[in-house]
Amino acid sequence: MKIAIITSTFPPYRGGIGNVAYQEARELARLGNQVTIFTPRYDTTQDKVQKVDGLIVKRLFSLLKFGNAAFLPQLLWSLGDFNVWYLHYPFFGGAEIVWLLKKFKKSKKIIIRYHMDVVGRGSLEFFFNAHSRYIMPKIIKSADRVIVSSYDYAHHSNIKELISGNQKKFTEIPFGVDLKSFIPSSKDDLFLDELGVAAEDKIAMFIGTLDKAHYFKGVEILLQAFSLLEDRPYKLVIVGEGDLRSHYEKMAEKLGITKKVIFAGAPSDRDLPAFYNIADVVVLPSIDKSEAFGLVLIEAMACAKPVIASDLAGVRSVVEDGVNGFLVKPKNTGELANRIDYVLSNIETAKQMGGRGREKVERVYNWERVGQDLSRILHELFTNCNRIYI
Repeated sequence: MKIAIITSTFPPYRGGIGNVAYQEARELARLGNQVTIFTPRYDTTQDKVQKVDGLIVKRLFSLLKFGNAAFLPQLLWSLGDFNVWYLHYPFFGGAEIVWLLKKFKKSKKIIIRYHMDVVGRGSLEFFFNAHSRYIMPKIIKSADRVIVSSYDYAHHSNIKELISGNQKKFTEIPFGVDLKSFIPSSKDDLFLDELGVAAEDKIAMFIGTLDKAHYFKGVEILLQAFSLLEDRPYKLVIVGEGDLRSHYEKMAEKLGITKKVIFAGAPSDRDLPAFYNIADVVVLPSIDKSEAFGLVLIEAMACAKPVIASDLAGVRSVVEDGVNGFLVKPKNTGELANRIDYVLSNIETAKQMGGRGREKVERVYNWERVGQDLSRILHELFTNCNRIYI
């Protein structure tokens, strides 16, 4: 089967949507499908067409782009030969083209992976709210199947009313993690030395892109919470890169915790598991419903690390409070600081939580299972010609 995957980001750009698109594409290709990825060409030094792990990646030039949004009219004449269009949403400038094209090619099947709501801030708030109210429902209705990472998130998101109209159209398929790469191991002393961390230091870790598009990850909240623990023998390692890094560095300086916070930069794919394995706890302090799942949580759990995350729809389907980690109220710096302190000062409890996290990942979150579930959906779409509308 020929499958076109349309996504706003794709490796080497770091981000959850691109990573999911890549992993799912690999699984679909492994199962015998011909997979082509269509994504914006944000970096003009990249080749327009690439072959990556058996996948064809077509990076399309866009005259109009903002953040991870890019207007790609080329999709109008690029998708015709494919049986299935698999759209990763949100993708401003790409999703609208797929929706319009469907009006003229009604026989094509559309699958939408609904990653998250888009929450507007500042001057973009009006645009995002209008899009979510008037355009997004039309895009979702054009799909033959909509995939969500959890029903919990979906029922608290902007698509909740669409679900009530036709629940059969919506399918829960959680994200996965590479269980062969993300495995528990001891702390690497050389790795610690490179970061300037002593072997006896307890490490809280944040991993994520430090750009404006990922402001919702809550790094400011984490820094404020960590400043409440300045008398404790802890280090905070922030792994990631982006245009807000200098802002966060200045904030750490103002809070007086520069010596306790290490900005490690963007990790290579090879080094990422090593970062998780030097952590004693991994923290995801997201501030709003832009966070729908938290891939870093299941990567940390795969490495048998306890996790602390905001109590948000979707995220709480991953973190079981008191079992494999803790949930805290979004933006509550005091509660976040207390939970970090508790985990880092209770070694045996942290170890037990990490073990339970690894067990859950092995049971629920693996990419092979995701690929099998996607194949089942494809089979259903092409063996049942009675299309469902809402």
